[in-house]
Amino acid sequence: MLFANGRFRRLFTAQVVALVGTGLTTVALGLLAYDLAGSRAALVLGTALAVKMVAYVVVSPLVGAIADRVPRRRIMIAADLTRAGVVLVLPWVTQVWQVYALIAVLQAASASFTPVFQSVLPDVLPDEEGYTRALSASQVAVSLENVLSPLLAAAALAVTTYSTLFVGTAVGFLGSAALVLATAVPAAQRAQGRFADRLSLGLRLFRSTPQLRGLLALNMVVAATGAISLVTTVNVVRDLLGAGESAVGLLLAAAGAGTALAAVSAPAVSRRLPDRSVMLGGAVLALGATTAALLLAALPSWPLAVVAWALIGFGPGWITVTTGRLLRGSSGPAQRPALFSAQFSLSHACWLITYPLTGWLAASAGFGVAWGVLAVLALAGAGIAVALWPVRGGDLVRHRHDDVSEHVRLATTHRSGRGWTHAHRVVVDGDHPHGPVPA
Repeated sequence: MLFANGRFRRLFTAQVVALVGTGLTTVALGLLAYDLAGSRAALVLGTALAVKMVAYVVVSPLVGAIADRVPRRRIMIAADLTRAGVVLVLPWVTQVWQVYALIAVLQAASASFTPVFQSVLPDVLPDEEGYTRALSASQVAVSLENVLSPLLAAAALAVTTYSTLFVGTAVGFLGSAALVLATAVPAAQRAQGRFADRLSLGLRLFRSTPQLRGLLALNMVVAATGAISLVTTVNVVRDLLGAGESAVGLLLAAAGAGTALAAVSAPAVSRRLPDRSVMLGGAVLALGATTAALLLAALPSWPLAVVAWALIGFGPGWITVTTGRLLRGSSGPAQRPALFSAQFSLSHACWLITYPLTGWLAASAGFGVAWGVLAVLALAGAGIAVALWPVRGGDLVRHRHDDVSEHVRLATTHRSGRGWTHAHRVVVDGDHPHGPVPA
């Protein structure tokens, strides 16, 4: 049983506790932005989220380069304590620039915690089936947070102010730190080379591996679709639909329900279809979400808004829940901290484009123009992914090994005049330091 593994159980609980706090902050931050900027809240929130993305893009590769040298448990605990301290200060801000400064510190800590947490899971659950179930459970946790946290926020807002939600966030981060402290986290295998080489390792893996190049394009699909919900929900509810504060949480919960459905269904689909088909299927659903949003801009209604936001959660969710499997299957243990950090950084570089673009366009040109541009970006990302990730060659490559290693002994191989040959997905690890050498 997955939860019979004590280390995973504690780490999973730490993730859930921190996620609940993060969800409360998402709602509270949007309402804080509305108080500070009124109808231009989307612009403020989009800029704040852009600051978040800069922190993710810059900090995550640095953490990936040292995560095999510094105890990973220490990194995660320090990040949780930093996040708890920052959110306790947020209720006291009175200027927009103060929001930006605190968000920079908060998200630098998150950029340290999340990729390290993700790189720990394959070591805690080394078998592929257990790891796949863990990915699903982790995504379900994210999805349930997207559903339950807004509902909790809506209930809390009925009896108190949004500032109180920041206190709930701090409690969540402190609880997460305590659980990580109680968990024995395996030491990461050390990647060889200088700091500069380790810093660029993840980027080199993306450049040399077909399925990872396709993933990079799909990151733009996720970012373009998700920005609709994360940047404009407050203004959609308050201005387009004319509802009150508590309804913000309800619409965000619709997106969370879509993500939960994706998390539950994607593993079963992955057992029958290759990762490429699952992830491109998610891209098609994401394009359906952007289409529904454009209809909403022309014909505002609550039923259409709920459908659009549910699709926004469902389509990108299929991509996201499969990403961990793809990363694990494309690298060895020594490469994983750098690869997970690179994915974290590169995916959020896409968000760095879509967040401020959405906020600026929504404030200056309206929802229809903003969502139309995001639909074009999502379509372009899907098309590029199809081109970069070939149907044949991305998941299965026949290649040669000149020496008999443990990897060769465990794999189904055939002896030829030039060495041993077998086939599997393109992977860069200790047995394939430059990728598979074609047979």
